[in-house]
Amino acid sequence: MLEIIKAIIYGIVEGITEWLPISSTGHLILVEKLIPFNGTSEGFFDMFDVVIQLGAILAVVVLFWNQIWPFALTEKEREGKSGAAAFIKMDIMTLWFKILVSCVPAAIVGVLFDEVFERLFYNPVCIALALIIFGIAFIAVENWNKGRKPKVRRLSEITYQTAVIIGLFQLIAAIFPGTSRSGATIVGALLIGVSRKVAAEYTFFLAIPVMFGASLLKIVKFGFNFTGLEMAVLLVGTVVAFLVSLFVLRFLMSYIKKHDFKAFGWYRIGLGIVVLLYFGLIAQ
Repeated sequence: MLEIIKAIIYGIVEGITEWLPISSTGHLILVEKLIPFNGTSEGFFDMFDVVIQLGAILAVVVLFWNQIWPFALTEKEREGKSGAAAFIKMDIMTLWFKILVSCVPAAIVGVLFDEVFERLFYNPVCIALALIIFGIAFIAVENWNKGRKPKVRRLSEITYQTAVIIGLFQLIAAIFPGTSRSGATIVGALLIGVSRKVAAEYTFFLAIPVMFGASLLKIVKFGFNFTGLEMAVLLVGTVVAFLVSLFVLRFLMSYIKKHDFKAFGWYRIGLGIVVLLYFGLIAQ
């Protein structure tokens, strides 16, 4: 029962931090240092902290279904159209092509060097530094953007060049835990003139193939021989992450209509300092 309670805590942390640009992986690694699982196999947590994100991803699929499903299923959707256009929503299909282009850099580097990055950077000090550096970046970018009108105000206005640039920023997050995948892509999008709303939505959709691919890779590496406890922990954490994400996604989309991302930048800086102090002084 204690491990199930821990899984609920992990699910809550994941559901909140996956979409707010404050690093879900960074938070989960820090939580694991404070309340680690007991009775699980070696390497279980490395798999768990990625696969649990599938719950958060499912929340995106549920909330944004009409914006991401590219096939026309009803007569109303096919009305007045013929040929392939009657069955395929080309604007959404084009969006998915751009999302896949954004995925390429992180996918290549992740497959080739995932274990290297884990060994080098998955530790409290690196996480804290990434939290602080990108916290400063958020504040700096928002100050630079103040008074500027975004060039891209709709998802359809994202070009393939823009998709590549956002994908390169996502690569930073794939290398350094604590950066935040959503944080990196949003900062990159804001820098090249994408509006906050479009940057956030594109980041949400970009997470779908990225996290499905990363989860599959982790499960294959871990193997499918889960114990009963491990299966229960994984399922509970994933379901909780899904439920919490439903609320957090709605909150974030409402929040950015009236506010910028600087508050998250200050939070990241504060948390990074606390982590450095805790693991540098108290935990020694």
